[in-house]
Amino acid sequence: MAACTYDITAINTEGVGGIMSTADKIFKEMCKDILTNGVWDTGYDVRPRWEDGTPAHTIKKFGVINRYDLQESFPILTLRKTNFKAAVDELLWIWQKKSNNVKDLNSHIWDAWADETGSIGKAYGYQLGIKHKYKEGEFDQVDRVLYDLKHNPTSRRILTNIYNFQDLHEMHLYPCAYGMTFNVSGNKLNAILNQRSQDVLAANNWNVVQYSILVHMMAQVSGLVAGELVHVIADAHIYDRHVPIIEELIEMEEHDPPILEIDETIDDFYKFTVDSFNIINYKYNPFKVKVPIAV
Repeated sequence: MAACTYDITAINTEGVGGIMSTADKIFKEMCKDILTNGVWDTGYDVRPRWEDGTPAHTIKKFGVINRYDLQESFPILTLRKTNFKAAVDELLWIWQKKSNNVKDLNSHIWDAWADETGSIGKAYGYQLGIKHKYKEGEFDQVDRVLYDLKHNPTSRRILTNIYNFQDLHEMHLYPCAYGMTFNVSGNKLNAILNQRSQDVLAANNWNVVQYSILVHMMAQVSGLVAGELVHVIADAHIYDRHVPIIEELIEMEEHDPPILEIDETIDDFYKFTVDSFNIINYKYNPFKVKVPIAV
């Protein structure tokens, strides 16, 4: 089966007043494809449950690939609001603080997977902080990426992977977005985000926003510009109780994308803060539906 690819070049983004949101276009096309051509798992006994204990079934597509040109626009949804600051905060928690404790996070997103000490086990930031030996010395995964982007930008080995089989039994949640591959083309930093599983309604744009910011961060401190983010999702699914919400979003109006502003004085990856990033003229539709989360 061929992978499903939703690319800005194949989608008409011209709207009244200028270029409409690429993120909205791609999101709508992906959701339509999942709902029309996806496969339900209702014949299986599934692990996820709703808060009332009911099995949380999904309709999914295998091998979804979404491409975002970060020079064209910042890919944040305007169909509904994505909490930009909270998304960046979680990204910094994982990639900059390399933390696995929710006490270092300014939201309660991970509380359901934390123990009494606040730990989520040897997951996410913990894995990025483990040091490994190289001929140039010891680096953790983030610092090795930064080193290679500055000293060996033509390398085809610049990547991270937090799906560490040795430690899976000590992770409270297996990583969903588990791997990043960075590639320099000319003066542009491109990246591939590999994700084994994604709750499309709850997490798709959240992850796109986060890893777009990560590419911008890595590019800026390496003397490059952000190029393209390619998002590869093995299992892109919509939960049964999310279907009516998705159908409503598909019919909603799209707005012009906002402008991303980054503090250009920062040249150290570890100096970025949540306040280093702002989105200007962010217009979005009012959307007060509470999204249930399956765990």
